[in-house]
Amino acid sequence: MTTKNVTIKNRAGIHARPAALIAQTANRFASEILIEREDTRINAKSIMGIITMAASYNTELTLVADGADEKEAVEAINALFENKFEED
Repeated sequence: MTTKNVTIKNRAGIHARPAALIAQTANRFASEILIEREDTRINAKSIMGIITMAASYNTELTLVADGADEKEAVEAINALFENKFEED
């Protein structure tokens, strides 16, 4: 299992476009990938699940991946957060 804390750096937070980017990226990997926020765990491969988190600017989330390509999956999704989903 691989985990990584990420912070939402884009001002608009997680809305439809970033949620779609996360889900599309997560779906490229075989591993189970979850995003945790406080007591909530959602499947990173579900756009609707990601949107329902209502995660805004500066929210801290935890990526959790488990499977054969877990490290690569976490790195790829972390890169989206680091690049502010190419919005700023």
